[in-house]
Amino acid sequence: MSSQNYSNHRRFVPMYHYVLTALLLATIVGSVINLRNAPEDGVYSASLITALSVALLMTALFARTFALKVQDRVIRTEERLRHQALAGSPLPDGLTLRQIVGLRFASDDEFAALAASAAKSGTSEADIKKAIKVWRADEVRA
Repeated sequence: MSSQNYSNHRRFVPMYHYVLTALLLATIVGSVINLRNAPEDGVYSASLITALSVALLMTALFARTFALKVQDRVIRTEERLRHQALAGSPLPDGLTLRQIVGLRFASDDEFAALAASAAKSGTSEADIKKAIKVWRADEVRA
């Protein structure tokens, strides 16, 4: 396996991002077509199928969103502790959650300086990641 860096750090799960998404969208389209073409005595069943299809899509989206929110909170806590251990002080004021998420990939040697710089200049998450010289891989993420 190649080492993680800016160009390959995003996590894609093909079965989720491609297969499940395509299946859910196809199910919704099919259920709407079924509802539109349903005979008068079958509208109730077709409506339930459409509602369930939409509910499944919402469940998949919310499950992903909730997992990412929890992951962001864990990253924020980890990076606060890491900065305290490395620099002996809390993270600089003014850092956004997205900036802190970007800092998680920085090596210990450059972490505190990048954090201070990001807080001072308002550097974006993407620019923080691009500024990292020694990438600290994160293989355990949602």
